[in-house]
Amino acid sequence: MSMSSNRPHDDNPLAPHRGRLLGLAYRMLGSRSDAEDVVQDAYLRFAGAQDVHNTEAFLVTVVTRLCLDRLKSAKAQREIYVGPWLPEPVFDAEGLSADAATELADDLSFALLLALDRLSPMERAAFLLHDVFDTPFPEIAAMLDRTEAACRQLASRARRAVRDNRPAPARAPDNHARLLQAFGEAVTSGNVAQLAALLREDAVALTDGGGRRTAARNPIIGADKIARFFIGIAAKNAGHDMRIEPAMINGAFGALLYLDGELDNTMSMAIDGEKIAAIYIVRNPDKLRHLPAARMH
Repeated sequence: MSMSSNRPHDDNPLAPHRGRLLGLAYRMLGSRSDAEDVVQDAYLRFAGAQDVHNTEAFLVTVVTRLCLDRLKSAKAQREIYVGPWLPEPVFDAEGLSADAATELADDLSFALLLALDRLSPMERAAFLLHDVFDTPFPEIAAMLDRTEAACRQLASRARRAVRDNRPAPARAPDNHARLLQAFGEAVTSGNVAQLAALLREDAVALTDGGGRRTAARNPIIGADKIARFFIGIAAKNAGHDMRIEPAMINGAFGALLYLDGELDNTMSMAIDGEKIAAIYIVRNPDKLRHLPAARMH
């Protein structure tokens, strides 16, 4: 049936599905702005569709397929991306929830998104639809135009890869806040040993400038190297007015760093027990444009 015929009369019949659709598209693409575009495109296709019997299934299928198309072109763009690529940080994780009773339904961590980024597009789709959004495999098979057995295999392969590549989530959320504060204090003090002690020996730091801002072109690996890197940056910025504002980034405690009143970067972490396993710095201004205006002042 078309949009104009016997659909429930509602201000916006698509509104109940928006969070799940945005959440799916963001997890697929790692970009909030691209996710918004995909959902808008899916709505337009819905408006022109005939005989839609299940609105949500139709929209999820369209969003999944649009994301798969985008990932093909993203692969080519990624090959010329300058330095490490990180997801676009988001500040409204609750609005992107999978709204499902799965272990990963509310996980929007950079650690998970980077683990997803290592998967093939089809693996990513099968895993997200089943393990995060709790979609039954027969429905996934129809969405991906694959057999049910093939979809189970895709999801299983992805599950193993995610388990291997994603640091264990911190048991207590307050670990994030405490370690973030200790990290800031150690950087300010200039004490390399104090800072290194907060990090796992094999910790990694990724800085995404996208060629638009100065950033380390390669991952920085090892507690001592990371400590020296951040203390070196702090020394270079000593003459600037620097302000650090706590923020919830991708559903976990993080920070916004302002230099001379302008947002310079976002920082988030992956925590393993009592240590920092990974640090993610996003400096690429294209990925910070969607930051709520209230935070920019």
